[in-house]
Amino acid sequence: MASKLLLSIIFVFDLIAFGLAVAAEQRRSTATVKQDNEKDYNYCVYDSDISTGYGVGAFLFLMASQVLIMAASRCFCCGKPLNPGGSRACAILLFIICWVTFFIAEVCLLAGSVRNAYHTKYRTIFNEEPPSCETVRKGVFAAGASFVFFTLIVSEFYYICYSKARGSFQPYGGAGEAGVGMVGTYK
Repeated sequence: MASKLLLSIIFVFDLIAFGLAVAAEQRRSTATVKQDNEKDYNYCVYDSDISTGYGVGAFLFLMASQVLIMAASRCFCCGKPLNPGGSRACAILLFIICWVTFFIAEVCLLAGSVRNAYHTKYRTIFNEEPPSCETVRKGVFAAGASFVFFTLIVSEFYYICYSKARGSFQPYGGAGEAGVGMVGTYK
């Protein structure tokens, strides 16, 4: 049977990661072009950098969630064997999907955080074009949040299927079967 405590902890961690990713999308950096006091050159001024912290926090909570679920299931490859059947097949498929969605979510969150933290230091002479004030594209953290949500759903179902397949394993043909007697009766 699946551990309800573990499922609850995974749910809370993924929910926090989702919330932080949404907050990072809403608070991502913006930039404006300013002139210096002598009006000799233009430069970029960036506002709050809080979304980098939100993105890193979401990254870490999602990673902690994945570590917990993989430790509890022994990363699917260690521990006692699973019962062949539908639950094992479902667990294998969900295991693969869980890792794919986890990887995509982590890449989006990490790339968004790194890009949001990068601030251009370019200056241009007043007569030239204004500098390129690069910021993270809209939707990077939102994509990370959506894949955090997918990872939440898939990892919960993966652990339930894994637990069902693990709990129903009966070695050597079933419970209570004594084995083949090899000793004959003597008269």
